[in-house]
Amino acid sequence: MPKLIKDGLITEDNWRQLSNEDSVSDQAELLPLALWLEQDSIDANTGLWLTGDEDIAALQEKCHRAPLIAIEFPAFMDGRGFSAAYLLRERFGYKGELRAIGHIIRDQLCYLARVGFSSFSLSSEDPEEAVASLSDLTEFYQASADTQPLFRRR
Repeated sequence: MPKLIKDGLITEDNWRQLSNEDSVSDQAELLPLALWLEQDSIDANTGLWLTGDEDIAALQEKCHRAPLIAIEFPAFMDGRGFSAAYLLRERFGYKGELRAIGHIIRDQLCYLARVGFSSFSLSSEDPEEAVASLSDLTEFYQASADTQPLFRRR
């Protein structure tokens, strides 16, 4: 079973990522956006899998039904997942688990957490070192989903 970091701890990943051609079962599954939107009922085993190029506006009213939303990063230089996460947390008010999947590296984890990600599926990084990177930076000047900027805390 693959490892992931969730809420700062290393744990097992019990979710299976489906494609549009796969059939839905009663296991914990991440469905692509088109398939997820077709579902009549969303339960605790039905998560949502987004790619960075998808328009998430359709999720504004529905995202609260998903226990887990995973946002895929296709490449290191693709930052669209950061924007999607921030929109889900700040504009849409999503409170569930938000997971970064795909090509993410240790150096990004602190910034991913700042925009609202609560779990990270790492493909090639050492999970022990990656957990330590979540506290690499302690003060921020910019506003974000996880804390107010330094000048607002005075």
